[in-house]
Amino acid sequence: MTGRSHSQIFKPGLLEGQVCVVSGAGSGLGRETALELARLGASVVGCGRREEPLAETAELAAGMPGSFDREVMDIRDEEAVDRFFDGVLERHGRIDVLVNNAGGQFLAPAETITPKGFRTVIELNVQGTWLMTHAAATKAFIPQGGGKVLSVTLSPHHGMPGMVHSGAARAAVENMMRTLAVEWARFGIKTCALAAGQFATETLLTKYPQVVVDNLERSIPIGRAGRAEEMAWLVAYLASPAGDFFSGTTITIDGARDNWAGPWPPESIASESGDPVAEERRPKE
Repeated sequence: MTGRSHSQIFKPGLLEGQVCVVSGAGSGLGRETALELARLGASVVGCGRREEPLAETAELAAGMPGSFDREVMDIRDEEAVDRFFDGVLERHGRIDVLVNNAGGQFLAPAETITPKGFRTVIELNVQGTWLMTHAAATKAFIPQGGGKVLSVTLSPHHGMPGMVHSGAARAAVENMMRTLAVEWARFGIKTCALAAGQFATETLLTKYPQVVVDNLERSIPIGRAGRAEEMAWLVAYLASPAGDFFSGTTITIDGARDNWAGPWPPESIASESGDPVAEERRPKE
């Protein structure tokens, strides 16, 4: 999907004139989001910790109606974040949307997570998101009288075994967005969290245990993983004037995974009822 120069969903030029910052723009959801915003005419500035993935995103964005600039940066570094936003404002004069996509975690039983490991996940997902959000607000959104912050979190919300550190961090970010939506409304700033379920990104498919990957779609009621462009379309919608009344909320995009762990009816009930759809989903011997 990344090679297209025009959006499949939105009208050309929808975001023309907007300046959008996307963290973690070198891969996965961040890359596709940056490209979709550029397809719609936005000037996109992406950041990430490695140059090579960002350069690949820039190559994919070449020739699109908008533009894509990049900068290597660790969102946990306060001074680097300040320099980054100063540079964006110097080049573009304003910032309209911040997409806090950068984050990270590792799958591990809670009892094996060290204090250092827990602290690293919290610093990246909570502290990093706060530094980016605070800098965007104080340097751009408050002085110019408005802006939007869209922070990617995780679904499901009812507990993720093996992800206690990330679950705690993402819950903090969701509350952060709810609180700032109230506190910064007087400045015209809107803040939302976007809780992403299981998306078929390269990281998920290659960095997680094979048993998790093999059973991924069986845990999602609609029967498939999300596609990166589906998150990008949500961000583009919220960045557009259609998203101007969204603030202080968490939008969950996960194929109903937050509500139920797998298809309905369960296999045991399906075998008794003869449900043809559930029978089709049953793993073949």
